[in-house]
Amino acid sequence: MKADVFTLFPQWFEWFRSQRHVQNALALGHTVDAFDFRSATPLKWGQVDDTPFGGGAGMVLRVDVMEAALRERYGEDPVSLRSHRRVVALTPAGRLLDDALATELAGEEELTLLCGRYEGFDERILEHFVSDQISIGRYVLAGGELAAMVVLDTVLRKLPGVLGDDLSAVEESFSQALEGAPEYPHYTRPAQWRDWAVPDVLLSGHHARVEEWRRAQSRLRAQRPLP
Repeated sequence: MKADVFTLFPQWFEWFRSQRHVQNALALGHTVDAFDFRSATPLKWGQVDDTPFGGGAGMVLRVDVMEAALRERYGEDPVSLRSHRRVVALTPAGRLLDDALATELAGEEELTLLCGRYEGFDERILEHFVSDQISIGRYVLAGGELAAMVVLDTVLRKLPGVLGDDLSAVEESFSQALEGAPEYPHYTRPAQWRDWAVPDVLLSGHHARVEEWRRAQSRLRAQRPLP
């Protein structure tokens, strides 16, 4: 996968690229590149935003600035870019990120993430340059950078070889293997601590019973009301 992030803070992604599983992805030939769209702005003094028409608080990222940044990176009209590349804007009102969407994105060869700031994007960016809008939750962040890292984290860990053991990403919370339910409880040594004991079934060595217990626990967690 070739993943590009357009942001005002490309240095933030140096930390993200230093994480072990991301380094594994890079070693396998995948890429995560961050581009400062301020560097491509056609405006004076590095301007990237402006006041909203109709009045109101905050500033809005300009459509001409985003077009210049995308043209500089890809050498084509951003309107045509989305026909062959997944271009995602991180917005609070976008499609909610879940395991199914992460799996869908992991199947893409090329992925572009646009990070908003201030009051967000000029609507023409969303209408004409992007193929998707994605949200990591129904709340507002100062910008799209953290959301972009969340999206990339969920996607990269699904790529073969990134986690070392590919089975680690198969049977986990909200996966198809667990029918969308939360993952079952895990225990490790010591088997007895204070008066807290590991369930006997996990010590039995009976793999079929262990699997049955785990699936039952997963279903129970799915039925519990949210706190």
